[in-house]
Amino acid sequence: MNFPITIATEGFGLNLDIFETNILNLAVVIFGLYKFLPNFLGGMLERRRSAILSDLKESQERLVEATNSLAQAKEDLAAAEQKASQIRTDCKVRAEAIRLESEKRTVEEMARIKKGAAADLNAEASRVGAQLRKEAALLAIEKAMASLPGRLDKKTQSSFLSQSIKNMENA
Repeated sequence: MNFPITIATEGFGLNLDIFETNILNLAVVIFGLYKFLPNFLGGMLERRRSAILSDLKESQERLVEATNSLAQAKEDLAAAEQKASQIRTDCKVRAEAIRLESEKRTVEEMARIKKGAAADLNAEASRVGAQLRKEAALLAIEKAMASLPGRLDKKTQSSFLSQSIKNMENA
């Protein structure tokens, strides 16, 4: 049996046996980690870094695209508001024109109705006047006929007939 050389002080000792302390194993593991770990971890970190950069670049592109879309949407909104304002103004002008045209037609129709009513009134007044004249004439004739037989003798009747015949010839 091989006893290792140890240097011991109170409570602390140092074991100098290389195989028992696994210094060689540790050195190989550390060297392997030093040699191979940077490539392995470095590759992973590089892939992760490039993925993050790609995501950032894509996010920036989407931000620019979203900003452009927002600007376009604002322009479209402004154009739509301007068009709506123009349509509103046109509608007000059209409504005013329709109102004025309606008032004009109403005034014309009222004037036509008034003129028609006046014409009807004049026609009715003429008809009533003619009717009254006719009735007055008939009444006068009737009254004259009733009083004539007592007033007219043969001589007066004959002269009246002669005069009437002359009047008819002159007419």
